[in-house]
Amino acid sequence: GRMQIDFSLHVVHAAPGAPTRTIVSHPWGYYDPDCEPIGTAMPVPPGAAIEGELGLTCDNLNNDCHLLVVQGDTLYEAYGVTEASPTELEAWCLAIWHLGVVYPPVGRGDHCTSADAAGFPMAPLLFNADEIAASLSVDPTGGGDLGHAIRFILPNARMANDPGLGGVSGRLYVRPATHAGGPSGPVDSVPYGARLRLRSDFPTGAYDPPARVVLNTFKRYGIVLADGGTVALTAESDLYTTADWSDLGIDSRIFDQTPGAPAVSITDFDVLDTGARIAETYDCVPTMITPALFSDGFESGDVSVWSVVVP
Repeated sequence: GRMQIDFSLHVVHAAPGAPTRTIVSHPWGYYDPDCEPIGTAMPVPPGAAIEGELGLTCDNLNNDCHLLVVQGDTLYEAYGVTEASPTELEAWCLAIWHLGVVYPPVGRGDHCTSADAAGFPMAPLLFNADEIAASLSVDPTGGGDLGHAIRFILPNARMANDPGLGGVSGRLYVRPATHAGGPSGPVDSVPYGARLRLRSDFPTGAYDPPARVVLNTFKRYGIVLADGGTVALTAESDLYTTADWSDLGIDSRIFDQTPGAPAVSITDFDVLDTGARIAETYDCVPTMITPALFSDGFESGDVSVWSVVVP
């Protein structure tokens, strides 16, 4: 019922030649063929940390335990991760994203999951302190934005389910999603993949400039429903950034507890039409990455493709 922010996700930057670890299966299984084959290696530089942790040990039987690593033009995103040995990581899934690729509407593959239940890349949809500081360096009044949509989540019991559509247990999604987790909410609710945009006349003047940058981003690029959970917004932690959240005055309750400012409510957002609802079959058909998909340019506002950039 509130636009609270979770700051627990880290984005690790790995230099060329960083040490690697191979993926082994989570005790409860591995998402195949949705994710990279068991035994795939990912870079894990010294000092790397899993979501909510300061190292590589995480309770992956009870927590999400994401590990997000950028190396050059490749993004590695693993879910349900913990250290298995000095050379291995145990995981539910490893999804590799090629940052020079303009993906088709089916992303990494229709009905295929990623480290996020909607099949999205995660790191490009987080917002971080350095991005906001960079925007403020251009416009100190907070009149700028971040240039990309922002990830948000809802409880699965609040997301659309339609048994009449023919999917497994009524599950469904819309583009740009390629997958649905376990939505079990009313048929007329929003589905996995839904893109919402803050109404253009939402008053932002009582917020400080750093918060206004995020609100402007909500208005221009919107928020995209990426996963099931209980805390609505996800920002990158400041573990590896230059700017700090405390220096910007942004905390987890900025959008509902700023004195004198209107709280941001889900009813302040419009739902964009990004296409028909798709029945979830869980029959993953992976996308083949070919040279034709690589591109030097992209249109960040296009909801039909993902061309991902990580700062």
